Amino acid sequence: MDFGGGDEIRFERLGRAGVVTLTRPKALNAVTHNMVRALARALDAWEHDQGVGVVVIKAEGRAFSAGGDILHIYEAGRAGQPPIDFFADEYRLNARIARFKKPYVALIDGIVMGGGVGISFHGSHRVLTENAQFAMPEVGIGFFPDVGASHLLPDLGGSFGMYLGLTGNRIRHGDALWSGLATHTIKAEDQAGLLDELTTSGDADAELRDFFVPAKRETERQDLEAIAHHFSRSSLDGIIDSLERAGAEDAFSAKTLATLKTRSPTSLNVAWRQISAGSTLSMDECMKMEFRILNRMLAGHDFYEGIRAAIIDKGSKPEWRPASLDDVSAADIDAYFASLGDRELVL
Repeated sequence: MDFGGGDEIRFERLGRAGVVTLTRPKALNAVTHNMVRALARALDAWEHDQGVGVVVIKAEGRAFSAGGDILHIYEAGRAGQPPIDFFADEYRLNARIARFKKPYVALIDGIVMGGGVGISFHGSHRVLTENAQFAMPEVGIGFFPDVGASHLLPDLGGSFGMYLGLTGNRIRHGDALWSGLATHTIKAEDQAGLLDELTTSGDADAELRDFFVPAKRETERQDLEAIAHHFSRSSLDGIIDSLERAGAEDAFSAKTLATLKTRSPTSLNVAWRQISAGSTLSMDECMKMEFRILNRMLAGHDFYEGIRAAIIDKGSKPEWRPASLDDVSAADIDAYFASLGDRELVL
């Protein structure tokens, strides 16, 4: 089937299933505008096709998707043409997946970050193997946890979502299951068998019950308690202060604080506010909020500086502006959330 995806994304009708495969393994299946538009077309067609009982999305290679094509975004922004249209279509797709009326099964075997999260974790069934690694690492490149993270992360208990958003740390399949990010965990070797059964029956719940293999939580209980204690504070300053006070006696708190100190101060402030706000917003409202932030981020400094340090001049230290949390004002952050007027995201 061809929904205009070219050689970047493949679509197949296999029995009762509409099967999507990301086919950019050399680029770790980084999400492109072409892939976004093609997937949106497929969902439009399959939602109204009575022969399709379930949609399955999977990927070739060792990563499900390492995120968006940030080098392209960097180059376009540097050329004075930030790809606003790409993000608008991507955010519309994220919201579309969240309200998709049929079972949407994401088979995640490998890294899933950023834009990859957006096309998988808003679906009804998030299935991770022992090879899966989840992260929203945007604050480390001067960006913010987007693609619906402001809807996804607040729902995780024990302030685990705030912790993931502010640190950008990776977790494995057990933590994803226990936190609620994943709905199921299976063995990597069982993926083909699960897909075969889904194409025959179209019944995601029944088939996943048969293939489900519980995964143990990886983060130690005392560390989860520390996360709940520190990251539940009513302000970013409160989180930092709490970590500082505990750091002398608690290695986990000290390590977490050290991680936060490497992140963009602006990104940390924006991420704390968006995740806090997202707890009371619908998915559509979150996407509109994120689009406001996105526009300001692409017109700012830290995102381009973060990409320069991480990808262009690999391994160099980014020079954030402002350079410290103390130098970020409330008015600076307010501006990221202000209305775009007639440029607001339309869903």
